[in-house]
Amino acid sequence: MQIFQLFATLDTDYIDLYILHMWDYNTPIEQTLEALHDLVKKGRIHHIGISNSYAWQVAMANTIAADHGWTPFVSIQGHYNLIFREEEREMIPCAQHFGMAVTSYSSLAGGKLARSFSVDTKRKELDEYARFKYEKSAKADQKIIDREQEIAEELNVSMTAIALAWLMHKGAIPIAGATRAQQIDAMETAAGLTLSRSQIERLDELYVPHALVGVMAQNKPGSSPFASTKTDMKNLEKEGR
Repeated sequence: MQIFQLFATLDTDYIDLYILHMWDYNTPIEQTLEALHDLVKKGRIHHIGISNSYAWQVAMANTIAADHGWTPFVSIQGHYNLIFREEEREMIPCAQHFGMAVTSYSSLAGGKLARSFSVDTKRKELDEYARFKYEKSAKADQKIIDREQEIAEELNVSMTAIALAWLMHKGAIPIAGATRAQQIDAMETAAGLTLSRSQIERLDELYVPHALVGVMAQNKPGSSPFASTKTDMKNLEKEGR
């Protein structure tokens, strides 16, 4: 664990929330939890979370932590957005049971949920990984994106605001970055936007099950939490996922 190097890089004495990138099959979870608990006791970390894991893994870890009096995971960070909702099957109910926060990465699906499909952007052009994650389900996803655009036009807000407001309605805390002022404005709009039950139902009703992609597709024995994105993509392509 190179966490002390991280403290130096961030120029800080502590981290509020330290999130494990994914489940580590190469290290006993007891060893990981004990090491993290020791850092919490020393005040170097205030809370711990985990990303890219199955509900049974999180439940097992928090049960083990409770049995030993160790610090439990308080948040789960997962791939969750309007066109990828597999976290709703087991992970979100698990998080609710343990009182964990849910933070969503790829909140805008690599930009797909931020603008009309007809608009070309540098993100679409350059983000090969984002395209890879959604190319298999593009036809089904487009119906949801079109519906999202309809509701955005009805409310006279951006598609970004709709996508983020939907996540917050679901109880998630969206992770989204901004490089322009208008993107910050969209986030502010989303924070104050309440979607009606009818609008939520219209956004929800077109979803179809998706295969796991990206890092979660690598959640299996023998995987490494330090594998590169490029390697992940090549392996997934070979497996036909």
